[in-house]
Amino acid sequence: MAVQVLIPTPLQKFTNDEASVDLEAASVDELLQAMEGRFPGILSRLCDESGKLRRFLNVYVNSEDIRFLNHQATALADGDEVSIVPAVAGG
Repeated sequence: MAVQVLIPTPLQKFTNDEASVDLEAASVDELLQAMEGRFPGILSRLCDESGKLRRFLNVYVNSEDIRFLNHQATALADGDEVSIVPAVAGG
């Protein structure tokens, strides 16, 4: 299942400056592993030591926040678009 992943600018240094990558994965968890396989070292930027997505990252599948779906177990289908969005704070 080919999935398009939109990479935020701060993480593009780990993806050879690619803003978008296509990977094969059936779930968000599999996608994270596929990203690590293609771009070694990126997983530690996305997940904590227990393998959970870092709190300051928001992940969307076709504009739906995975926190309101099945979190990292969210299923992916061919052609899905996954966006990784760092949280921004301001005041």
